[in-house]
Formats: sequence, structure tokens, C-alpha cells
Amino acid sequence: MSGVSRRELLFGTGGAIAGLAATAGGMAATGAFGGPDAYGRTPTSARSGTDTREPSSDGVEATGPTQAGIARPATPQRFGLLAVLDLPDGPAELGPRLAALGAAILAVTNGAGPDGAGPDGARPLPDGPGDLTVTVGLGPRLVAGIDPGLPGATELPTFAGDGAMDPRRQGGDLLLALHGSDPLALPTALRELRAALGDAALRWSEPCFRGPGEGTVVRNPLGFHDGIVVPHGDDELAREVWLPTADDGGDPRVAGGTVCVVRRLVLDTERFAGLGPESQDAVMGRRRSDGAPLSGGTLSDDVDLHAKTPAGEYLVPARSHARAAHPSFTGSGLMLRRGYTFATPAVGDDPGETGLLFVCFQRELDTFVRTQHRLDETDSLTDFVTPTASATFLVLPGFDESRPLGSTLSG
Repeated sequence: MSGVSRRELLFGTGGAIAGLAATAGGMAATGAFGGPDAYGRTPTSARSGTDTREPSSDGVEATGPTQAGIARPATPQRFGLLAVLDLPDGPAELGPRLAALGAAILAVTNGAGPDGAGPDGARPLPDGPGDLTVTVGLGPRLVAGIDPGLPGATELPTFAGDGAMDPRRQGGDLLLALHGSDPLALPTALRELRAALGDAALRWSEPCFRGPGEGTVVRNPLGFHDGIVVPHGDDELAREVWLPTADDGGDPRVAGGTVCVVRRLVLDTERFAGLGPESQDAVMGRRRSDGAPLSGGTLSDDVDLHAKTPAGEYLVPARSHARAAHPSFTGSGLMLRRGYTFATPAVGDDPGETGLLFVCFQRELDTFVRTQHRLDETDSLTDFVTPTASATFLVLPGFDESRPLGSTLSG
């Protein structure tokens, strides 16, 4: 158990991480991943112009024109806790509720509870908030009630494999996405925020975690690099992720916000691990060892969709994930992806679940929808994926003490 920290064990992810390593055939422990360094990582800072070092325990600014937990910190924290809730009322009652939630976020990320320290000086997070971030999104019911023309007012369609999904894991009024390097801080912070919300009802929640990585790039539960093709730098983020200002043709009520999609994807890691290494690479369109596309180059190089073997076959197979997900086929923009792994315990004959909490941010919901429809049609990876939760949210613009959370929605 030397590879699992006491914090991870207490949080309940220590066993999940150990189980994940066993499911993957001990690949991480044996070094089978290989690559440029011990984790197969290739630095992305040179091409992104962004500081992509591992997050520290230093604080992440909660205020500003955009919310934290999307593009800052540039390297996502190692632990997360996502919660989807329903509110009992409609848009007319949103203002005070969101203002109270925003005040609670500012308090808890500054190390205090919503009402500050208790009479004995006790604080909810006695070791401080560290790099805790909280990201808030509104579901389509509430957004459409404000204005059906706003980004985020449209529900996600039903995709292939969604038919058997538990209705409680579809949609929702409110997303609270908490991330930090201290896993113990997350459930405590969530409790404080739910207290500020009052009678909001929990639909579902999930603790999650990430391996070591730089920027958005990290290995997924199948052992392959994920989060490679994403917007980098302020210009690309402004073009692909953030909703524009009025000067750029956007709606000032949501400028600085973004559209988020959350998908909980159970992965058949056992069956995927049973494929040979070359077959695994062919499904993904990249090498597991270093993340390089099968068309050649390094992890940071673009996939060459036209490269062929002397026999005329595509080097990146026709049904590979890298080819199917390529934006050139959908004509859509880029998604900023900040995915996390989840793992539920095995009990007796129940093997539990291992999978990916797929989380992406984009200007238009259509960016994700068009990509997912293409994956449903042509991606071999979908044979190993079972979607078990699906929702979209309008992530609200940034806020501070003088501009409460959600205050711009009233125009």
C-alpha cells in the first residue's frame, strides 16, 4: 500500500487507484507505459505559451471575468468532486440563491465558511483551501426560463448508448465542480456550498482523480494520453471557449461564460486490456507508449489523416478514435477538455466501475454534439464505452464581491 497516500485512502480513492492499476494489468507499476519520461509525458508549455506545471497548494484566484476551474490552473488539480443538483424554484428566484452561493464560494476558497470562522475560531478547512476551485453552471431548464435564445438553453440530445441511462443522471439544474490537490477539502467545501443553497436536491455526485500530467494532457483509464487536442493560449481560449463580449457580437449577460458538457463514461478496461498492443493503438490512433499519432511524430504533433502505408492503407485507421474525433470532419471548433477518472469499489462478484468523467468547455454546444454524433457512427472506441450520465450547463461568467455570481443574467 506504499503507493497510496493516507489522504487518498481516507478520501476513498486509494482503493480505487489501486484497483485501477490492477484492472489495467499493473501497467503503471511495471513501467509498461514507458515514454519520454517515467509517465510518458511530453511538455506542452512550449506550444501553448501557458505555464503548465503541476498545480501547487498555492491558491487559485476565484474572482475575475471568468470562473476558476476551467482554464486556471492550467494543469488541473489531482482530485475532483462533481455534484449535479436540482433547484425547487424557477429563474425568478435565482438571483438571491446564486448570490449566496457565490459569497459562499469566495468565503470557502479564502479559507472561511460562508459565515466566517465559528465562535471558537474553527474553520471548515482547518488547513486552508490550498488550490481549491469551484465552478458553477446552470442547466437548460433555468437558462431557457431566463431567455431561450441564450447559450446553454438547449438540452443535450440522446446519443447512441444513452437509452438505458438512469433518468436521475440525465440533465440537472446546477453543476458544482470542485477541484483541488487536497481530496479531504472537497466534500467539506461541497457541504458548505449546499448549505448556502438551501433546499437544492442532489441528483448525483462523483469523486474523481487524475494521474500526473502537464497541462490538460493526462493518461486515461485505458492507459492512453487524453486531452491532447485542445485550445492553447489566451487567443485560442477566447475564440473556442469563452462566450464573447458585446463588442465581439456576444450577449453581455453571459460574456466570459462557457458551455460545459459532462458525460460519465464507464470503460470496459478488462476487455480493452485483452487486445494486443497494436490493436489497442489502432483503436486509439495513437501509440500508448508516448501518445504520438500513428502517422508519426510526437505527442504534440497533429494527426496526419492522409498518411498511408505503401499498400494504401491509412496509418491512422479509418475507425480510430483520433480520426473520428478530429474537428476537420465535423467543421466544429475545439473543446477544452479537463477529464477525470472515477472508480467504484468491487464487492464480491460485482467488479465495480472504472471510467472517465468527460468534461469539456466550448463556445457552442454544437461543437460537442457534432463530434459525439460522428463518434457514434465511426469510432471503434465506443465498443468499450457505456455512457451512464449526461448533462450540459451554462457556466456563468466570473464574479467578485462587487459583481455577485449570476448578477449579469438580469441584463
